[in-house]
Amino acid sequence: MGLFDFFKKKQGTPEAQEALDKGLEKTKEGFFAKITKAVVGKSTVDDEVLDDLEEVLVTSDVGVNTTLKIIERIQARVARDKYVNASELDSILREEIQSLLAENNSADFEHFEYGDHKPYVIMVVGVNGVGKTTTIGKLAHQLKEAGNSVVLGAADTFRAAAVDQIRLWGERVGVRVVAQAMGSDPASVAFDTVKSAVANGDDVAIIDTAGRLHNKVALMNELAKIKQVMQKVVPGAPHEILLVLDASTGQNAIEQCKQFTQATDVNALALTKLDGTAKGGVVIGISDQFKIPVKYIGVGEKVGDLQLFNKKEFVDSLFKR
Repeated sequence: MGLFDFFKKKQGTPEAQEALDKGLEKTKEGFFAKITKAVVGKSTVDDEVLDDLEEVLVTSDVGVNTTLKIIERIQARVARDKYVNASELDSILREEIQSLLAENNSADFEHFEYGDHKPYVIMVVGVNGVGKTTTIGKLAHQLKEAGNSVVLGAADTFRAAAVDQIRLWGERVGVRVVAQAMGSDPASVAFDTVKSAVANGDDVAIIDTAGRLHNKVALMNELAKIKQVMQKVVPGAPHEILLVLDASTGQNAIEQCKQFTQATDVNALALTKLDGTAKGGVVIGISDQFKIPVKYIGVGEKVGDLQLFNKKEFVDSLFKR
């Protein structure tokens, strides 16, 4: 199997769909309760319904700017169709959100072109506590299950716990880990990891990075240094800079995305902990605001609960009653 074939094989299976539906339960419960309240007693989608819907979307952490786009689209449909029944609001909203997501991401992750990169180098960034290490472990597991040789680099050397966690995940999923003593130069760890991946003929190298630095300038400099040393071994590395965000933090996740995209060239996003929050709407807002593909979503604690993000499946699940 190829690099990501294991994900593709699982995508759309009853088990994966069930995990997605369960993972979005809290978001759906709050979302639909609010929509029902917005249209109760209404026969048409009028200005009052739209005002109420705007509040629903904002309080579901879709974000103000993205909410206004969605409302404008619905207003245009109401004006065009002259009469829109309030009972149709679910399907209209679903169509407009799907359309918005389709415009913001050129293709779903399963169709992303990876070329001939070997090793394929992924640098993972994000603040402490968002599920970064867990995401790395789950990703390593699924890539290995797809038949790939994977090595992990424990380059978050500021916290002993971070290095220990990477080592534990390596043992748990059966992949090699490159680590140095706490306080070592993170760039040195990244260099050794990529060098080891080349020497060993590994398919994928995943590099963890520090979750918290003093300020944006320090973050930018550290990540730039890590990239530079890896490129000495593998030109063009890292091929993917994956930003991990905790969906349960809502608008704070959007602020984190803003900070990291200013500090480095993030080209992929992972949204974790969707199963533990009613703020799943933040996926829509982040996709719209940053135009960076949401590639993975975490919908549970099991190793297999890291899923490829599929726009249609996500929205269909969100609107499934």
